[in-house]
Amino acid sequence: VQLQASGGGLVQTGGSLRLSCVASGLPSPNTHIAWFRQEPGKEREFLAIINWRDDSTDYADSVKGRFTLSRVNTGNSVYLQMNSLKPEDTAVYYCATGLRYPSLRLGVADYWGQGTLVTVSS
Repeated sequence: VQLQASGGGLVQTGGSLRLSCVASGLPSPNTHIAWFRQEPGKEREFLAIINWRDDSTDYADSVKGRFTLSRVNTGNSVYLQMNSLKPEDTAVYYCATGLRYPSLRLGVADYWGQGTLVTVSS
């Protein structure tokens, strides 16, 4: 199983980035996918999740209205479009997958990607 997260980088306040997460080798296609982020010394924070059954999405209040999670075609790959970025969005961003939606939303994942760094300058 491999989760490849990419798309991070340096952007100015108010700018946009699009992260991608490509999942391969999953034991089941019925897999929810979520994004989290973590700043040094802080706990991991849930950002967004997409439900494999109907592609419905849910977001943390901190990113609602600014971030959009979408599936790429019908596979186990997703985009996280991030707009109106703020310096407090600076963190390492991780994608994760899981078969149990409530658990994944709480950060209990079956698999984690390696993370991609997003830096928002003021």
